[in-house]
Amino acid sequence: MSNPFDQRRRNALKTLGALTASAAGFAGAAEQPLQPVKWSAGTERPRTKVPANAADCHHHIYDSHYPWAPEATSKPGDASVADYRQLQKRLGTTRNVIVQPSSYGIDNRLLLASIAQFNGRARGIAVVNTSITDAQLTELHSGGVRGIRFNLSPPGTTTLDMVRPLAKRVAAMGWHVQVNAPAAYLLEARTTWFDLPCPVVFDHLAHVPEPDALHHPAFEMVAELLTTRKAYVKLTGLYNDTKVGPPTYADSVAVAGGFAKAAPDRVLWGSDWPHPTEQPLNRIPNDALLLDLFSVAVPEKSVRDRILVDNPAELYQFE
Repeated sequence: MSNPFDQRRRNALKTLGALTASAAGFAGAAEQPLQPVKWSAGTERPRTKVPANAADCHHHIYDSHYPWAPEATSKPGDASVADYRQLQKRLGTTRNVIVQPSSYGIDNRLLLASIAQFNGRARGIAVVNTSITDAQLTELHSGGVRGIRFNLSPPGTTTLDMVRPLAKRVAAMGWHVQVNAPAAYLLEARTTWFDLPCPVVFDHLAHVPEPDALHHPAFEMVAELLTTRKAYVKLTGLYNDTKVGPPTYADSVAVAGGFAKAAPDRVLWGSDWPHPTEQPLNRIPNDALLLDLFSVAVPEKSVRDRILVDNPAELYQFE
């Protein structure tokens, strides 16, 4: 008996072939190309039309006026709220989730200042450690924060032993924990993810390694967490673990489609702008193409709309 995920991958490859063949014609669509967006290749709009209140659930803001954390190893170029608004104009999204990057450690001042500029249409994911006070957590909540991030790829500001005690504290606020780590690390910490008192959100397709990601134990673990409603996964960072590469990212698209098929109410989409991992490699992606690849991974419009609107509204408490 054939594996349904294998069939889905074959179908995705066929669709991706057609998409790649027509990619050069994007700029010739009915609407005129927009002005370039900083840290985003291309100027065309995506072919995918997003619904009202569509949310980009993963992007960052960088500002050189704010100090880097002493342990920071990633120091991307400035990427302002004004720059991001240009990306929103291009993609059509109107809600967004700003993720505190590891570059600023537990200094969330820029995060809060950035959320405030979106007039209630943005939420934030902060980085904290166990020294944070209840009053400081309340301040973050008032500023629009709805979760805390653990970047467990060393070196980092946070560690695995902080996850359980902090999860217990933020669960009462309706928050969640977000995790960025290699798949092998996630598997080693399996018991943690199943025991948390709040949802865990895995960044960037949970970094399931290629090739044959759909049969990897990390994919199976995350799919189980999704279907038991203990977790969400972000369909972001197609470029992180791909072996195929641009413009199709066919292997990563198949993983995204597999997660969406397993639990469409527990997946989220995000741009990962300004693509901090890609900046040092001089391979900034085309965000319009990335959104169109989301349509390849999730071809049913009703399911895409749920992922773009309903799932974020529930998890991030959008009004």
